[in-house]
Formats: sequence, C-alpha cells, structure tokens
Amino acid sequence: MRESYDFENMKSRKNPYAKLLKQPVTIRLDKDIVGYFKSLSGEVGMPYQNLINLYLRDCASHRKRLKVEWVS
Repeated sequence: MRESYDFENMKSRKNPYAKLLKQPVTIRLDKDIVGYFKSLSGEVGMPYQNLINLYLRDCASHRKRLKVEWVS
C-alpha cells in the first residue's frame, strides 16, 4: 500500500448507482430506541443507522407484521 495517492490527476466520476442503493429519510424515533441502537453499535462496531437498517431489512425479508390492538 502506498503512503500517499495523487487523486488530482485521475479522471474519476461518481458512482452512477449510488443513489439507487440507499434513500435518505427523516424518521422520528423515541430517545430510548435510538439509545438502544447506539449502545448496540458500540458493542458491534457498526454505526447505529446501519443496525436500524439491518433490523428493518430482517423484518421486511421475513414479512414480519406488527400486531396492533387499540384499547378503548
């Protein structure tokens, strides 16, 4: 591995598929939920946003459904 690289003279371009990979969204989560994933991220060495994405991906791939019952 080189100690330094010269990127100024390279003809580079952005990845044309990068926008298709992830979609930025704004979502409001409870503080304790964010805290849980942040503490978990420290244990596994992965950003907490990635952990939330992996958890949601697992739910979607297994077609998990949340059972919601409204108490009147």
